[in-house]
Amino acid sequence: MQQTGTIHLPLHYGQAPAWLFNKMAKLAREISLVLIDEYGTDEYLKRLSNPNWFQAFGCVLGFDWHSSGLTTTTCGALKEGLKPVEKDLGLFICGGKGRTSRKTPQELEKTSQKYSFNSQPLIYASRLTAKVDNNALQDGYQLYHHSFFFTKEGKWAVVQQGMNELTHWARRYHWLSQEVDDFVNEPHTGIATQKRGVVLNLVHHQSRDNREISTKVSKEKPEKIIKTIKQLQQSKLPKRHEILMADINPQRLEKIFLSTYEKQPENFEKLLGMVGVGPKTIRALSLISELVYGAPASTQDPARYSFAHGGKDGIPYPVDRQTYNQSIGYLKEALNKAKLGYYEKLQAFRRLANLL
Repeated sequence: MQQTGTIHLPLHYGQAPAWLFNKMAKLAREISLVLIDEYGTDEYLKRLSNPNWFQAFGCVLGFDWHSSGLTTTTCGALKEGLKPVEKDLGLFICGGKGRTSRKTPQELEKTSQKYSFNSQPLIYASRLTAKVDNNALQDGYQLYHHSFFFTKEGKWAVVQQGMNELTHWARRYHWLSQEVDDFVNEPHTGIATQKRGVVLNLVHHQSRDNREISTKVSKEKPEKIIKTIKQLQQSKLPKRHEILMADINPQRLEKIFLSTYEKQPENFEKLLGMVGVGPKTIRALSLISELVYGAPASTQDPARYSFAHGGKDGIPYPVDRQTYNQSIGYLKEALNKAKLGYYEKLQAFRRLANLL
């Protein structure tokens, strides 16, 4: 399994006007049809999981290059545009923004019943990708968008986004299913963002011991865990740990720890996937593992720079020019073959030219 990227975008509110969204859905469908016909669904999923390609694709559809809305609108246009042809393509899209994102498991189950395939591995992947980016990687961004692209054969890609309302920035995460070995150890490859910070990164390889001990601690009696947390809160801690401890309420976690004690999760992935186990539970267990048992968690942000800052109508400056230009080349080829009206195709080519 690979998480192939993250992108960092300023948080913008509002939505695309209906007339523009309708055109975006039509353009997204025609470009996608050409790409899938030329390269197949597996390669198409791979493109969606590439943050540079996805960014260029959203720009060609007509959205502000660096707005957080590019993610939600592009995924929405794809879902709307490909819905009528999903059966023929063998490619399906579930999820979306806000409440719609939380309906992804139900959508997956409904689609599986309609087309007769096993939805459980896909539902598991959908839930775990969200759990990892929201709970195991605590970077200050609360997930609010989750789009799940998949085939009946079990191949999938995820595009999800989190927001930080204090800083007014959003961060986008891309996932791709490739030999799903471990959801919680080094799933990040080719991650790109504008800003890096000190985070709680429990999926870094340096956090392996912390993950293992966190799992062991979760199996202990709730009263023992709560007692330890209270003792730590009364101790003099390094500055970073004081911040992480600040909003942990032991009493509110007691019910969750009772659940982990009763279920005895076999590993960190099972612990992370448990219902009710959220970021504060994971943070508390991680702190105990570090401060009591000497197994520190990584604080490295698993991101690298991809786009520089720019104005609202500015042009993105990609770090990896070769990859980005390759993405533009794929889109240019698809536009040439797409069944679009002269005006739509002309406008799309103009937007594409602005990216070069």
